[in-house]
Amino acid sequence: MCDACGCGDSKTDKTFEEQVKDIIEAIRPNLQSHGGDIELVSIEEDKTIKVKLQGACQGCPGAKMTMKMGVERLLKENLPEVKEVVAVD
Repeated sequence: MCDACGCGDSKTDKTFEEQVKDIIEAIRPNLQSHGGDIELVSIEEDKTIKVKLQGACQGCPGAKMTMKMGVERLLKENLPEVKEVVAVD
């Protein structure tokens, strides 16, 4: 994905959780530029990622599209083992 977080480095020694956090940190500025934010809530055993949208993203009509076409797509592109990304309240 980028050189800044190293998520594109296939030789990384980072754990799955650290890789997820790095990708979310890379996504965060885009959400913040629109008055929103994202928080990692948990990573389930089946590799389902639970996140909480905050700020302007919370309750936004486009939030579902942001989750599936933005956050989930980027996580799955970089970490194919991700099952899905779910927004929680």
